[in-house]
Amino acid sequence: AAILIQEVAGGEITSDISDFYPNKIEDFQVVINFDNITKLVGEEISKETIKSILSSLEIKVNSVTESGLGLIIPFYRNDVQREADVIEEILRVYGYNNIGFSNKLNASISTTSRFEDHKFQNIIGDLLVNRGFFELLNNSLTSPGYTKFLDTLKEEHNVEVLNPLSGDLSVLRQSILFSGLESVSYNINRKRKDLKFFEFGNTYHDFNGIREENKHLSLLITGQKQKERWNSSNTTSDFFFTKGTINSLLQKIGIQNYTISPTKSDALSEGLNYTLNKLSIVDFGVLKSNILKEFGINQEVIFADFNWSNILKLSQRKAIKYAPTPKFPEVKRDFALLLDDKVTFEEISSIASKTEKKLLKEVDLFDVYTGKNLPDNKKSYAVSFIFQDVNKTLTDKQVDKIMNKLQQNFEKELNAELR
Repeated sequence: AAILIQEVAGGEITSDISDFYPNKIEDFQVVINFDNITKLVGEEISKETIKSILSSLEIKVNSVTESGLGLIIPFYRNDVQREADVIEEILRVYGYNNIGFSNKLNASISTTSRFEDHKFQNIIGDLLVNRGFFELLNNSLTSPGYTKFLDTLKEEHNVEVLNPLSGDLSVLRQSILFSGLESVSYNINRKRKDLKFFEFGNTYHDFNGIREENKHLSLLITGQKQKERWNSSNTTSDFFFTKGTINSLLQKIGIQNYTISPTKSDALSEGLNYTLNKLSIVDFGVLKSNILKEFGINQEVIFADFNWSNILKLSQRKAIKYAPTPKFPEVKRDFALLLDDKVTFEEISSIASKTEKKLLKEVDLFDVYTGKNLPDNKKSYAVSFIFQDVNKTLTDKQVDKIMNKLQQNFEKELNAELR
């Protein structure tokens, strides 16, 4: 470098060369096995050819045995320190094009389980995308300050990064909510207010030195269901749209007969919790306004948090069953029920299912009325029931008998009246 500067740029060398070399770097030794060479290369290379190639690479052969060679690698070849590295050098010089190949194609049948995580994620991801959702891929690193928004999150449970890039990316997230809200806020600030997001991700906790990692699926929904169109009115993506999406998702996986109760999540102002076999499946509902305010969001946001690990456990117990299309027709009957305000449709559906287990196929709520001409603290539900026998056509007498039983049980258990 000094000579080049002297010749090209007219520089002058004004001092002697000083060489700081306190510890000499020694050559190092590697042992290679002929069988391993054949195994990795794919065909046998003669021992003499191997020795010749090594000599051309200035790699000395220190010892020779029937099974292999002991080599001395020059100290400057710090990229050749393992047996596999030496074999790679031999193959590079020998020539990849000189290795023969077979025209035979081998294949094996996969024995992976259909309950594997990535398969379920693909199934649910496709379902959500078909419903207009977009997938989020957020960073698991987040701000430690988010723990103050929820009582269930504790600062001492944060998993801290040893060398963080910034204060806002210094811990692993305890909740999947806040990184999602960052995405919602980012889009709303850029005039995209109609959003449907989903994200598969992990949360991380440190419980007194015991670290715990949990997988979640989250949904974030806000704004209108679809873009403005001349032939349809705008409809807000509300709580019931979210509930329908969640029910479809669980039905697709094969999870049913879950228990529904009010949510206990302190992130939601109102919502529901689904559980099955004492395992929490999902909490969903309307996010509290004070949390949205922290992210500069001024419109309602629905949030759903699935415990994906529990879903995987429950789904493995569900066998998919198929049945031929019934040959005999369905029979539909309706009830207009006067009920107390506190009665839920879930209670009606549960009583109906217990009353008639064989022929009742479906229970639906198609109208709700509250207001004038009704007593105080009362509401009117219009409920439909669909019956079907796969072996024969149902008669009016059979259906009337079931409807009478349903009426009696509704009156007894829910204090209901027919309108």
